[in-house]
Amino acid sequence: MLAAALVLFFEGALYALFPDGMKRMMVTAMGTPSHILRIFGLAAAVIGVILVWVIRG
Repeated sequence: MLAAALVLFFEGALYALFPDGMKRMMVTAMGTPSHILRIFGLAAAVIGVILVWVIRG
C-alpha cells in the first residue's frame, strides 16, 4: 500500500511541477514504437523488484 501511495505522490508531483514537460513526454511516448515501450517498461519493473528486494533485505 505504501508503494502505491509513493507512486501517486511522485506522479502527482511531476504533473504539478512540470505540466508542459509531461505533455511533451506523452507526445513522445505516442510516437515511440510499442516494442520499445514494452522493453523499457519491463526493465523498469525488474529494476523496481530488485530495489525492493535489496531494500527489504
